Amino acid sequence: MALHDFRINRLYILVPFLLVLTSCAAGDAQFTAEAPAGFWYGLWHGVISVISLVIHLFNESVVVYEINNTGAWYDFGFLLGVICIWSGGSHATCKSAERQKRDEEWEEIADKVEIKVMRKLNEWAEEDRAGSDKEGDEVGDKVEKKLKRIIRDWAEKE
Repeated sequence: MALHDFRINRLYILVPFLLVLTSCAAGDAQFTAEAPAGFWYGLWHGVISVISLVIHLFNESVVVYEINNTGAWYDFGFLLGVICIWSGGSHATCKSAERQKRDEEWEEIADKVEIKVMRKLNEWAEEDRAGSDKEGDEVGDKVEKKLKRIIRDWAEKE
């Protein structure tokens, strides 16, 4: 029963909110050829375009796009409103920040792994130096270079 009451209360809040939201919808009598809708109304109409479309399905007097407009500036505002609100462009920054943080973390991990591998290789080389010659150093250098390349490729691959 409590869930049902919550849904009803939400409906009582949502309906007036939608009415207020669309009170300045496109197709309003306030816009005429002498007083057309400009950039700011275009921006607003772009923001509420989906809501206006749904209402337009049931009410012919509410339209998505104002015909009496200033032209390019209204169109620019309308498209800007649609893009900013409905395209999800506001999440792109968050995603790129998350990606950058993840890349920095992987770079830090790769550096730590590289340091540990280098330390172990140096310990191994020191142990073998007692009985080795120049050939052992060349092998150690080749192994070191190859491991660095493999670790960097692995870290960059993702």
